[in-house]
Amino acid sequence: MAFGAFQSNASTAAQPSGALVTQRKSPIALLLLLPGVLYLILFFLTPLLSLVLTSFQAPVPGGFAGDYETAFQWQNYTVVLETYWPHISRSFVYALLATVFALMIGYPIAYVIGVKLREYPLWQALALVLVIAPFFISFLLRTIAWKQIFADEGILMSALKGLQVIPPDAYFTGTPAAVIFGLTYNFIPFMTLPIYTSLEKLDLRYLEAGGDLYAHPATVFWKITIPLSLPGILSGTLLTFIPAAGDYINASRDFLGSTDTQMIGNVIEANFLILQNFPAAAALSLLLMAAILVLVTAYVKRSGTDELL
Repeated sequence: MAFGAFQSNASTAAQPSGALVTQRKSPIALLLLLPGVLYLILFFLTPLLSLVLTSFQAPVPGGFAGDYETAFQWQNYTVVLETYWPHISRSFVYALLATVFALMIGYPIAYVIGVKLREYPLWQALALVLVIAPFFISFLLRTIAWKQIFADEGILMSALKGLQVIPPDAYFTGTPAAVIFGLTYNFIPFMTLPIYTSLEKLDLRYLEAGGDLYAHPATVFWKITIPLSLPGILSGTLLTFIPAAGDYINASRDFLGSTDTQMIGNVIEANFLILQNFPAAAALSLLLMAAILVLVTAYVKRSGTDELL
């Protein structure tokens, strides 16, 4: 009893000291956080607030194109939804398909680099360089290169037509398949690298244990490898889907797309730069942001990795 009372008194006496240490550290922590907080306020919250205010603006009566005044015209959101709903739905369908294809291509690449080549560091490093290499070339230049390759008069299409593999009047650029191909190709590294990071940390003894228990290699893969690499899959999916949904380069008529394949990013660009309909562009941007946030939250909740939010 005496010993217990002594412990209780000792812990009670130690609490103020600990609290004092915490109080002494808190101003330093706040000072360290201050630059980051100021950065977020200046370059995130301020532009976001400006975007929200712009989305509710109304045209100036009798003014020129691009003249708007501060108002609360919430009808801007209903108008853009009714007008550009095909572009919005097309954007998410293209982004979803590109994400699935990127996962189908990127996971085997990450598995080979992170698991099979672990015993060969030189080959592993070379394979990683090949995955990262596209980042050293401009996004625009890569897309233009594919446009030249798939052009009607290009080498590939001419050869396929000459071999009668495809009809003489067939074309690839300007089709949904071309846009999805461009999105998939450009975002494969964003899918591969997070998955590789998870697989590279995978303890291979788990796989050996599965084999020792006479599990089929496919069973080991689905029951052990996939669950342990789920954080990488989730990160890669988000890093691919989010920018793909807002992409406006691949679907542009100047690159791999056409008028019938334009996505929400192309509409935002046209309203902002050409039509000078700033409220519509701002409303579309906020709707895209909100839709992606809802979808990402539902996906993370569904996958059971809430701590990654």
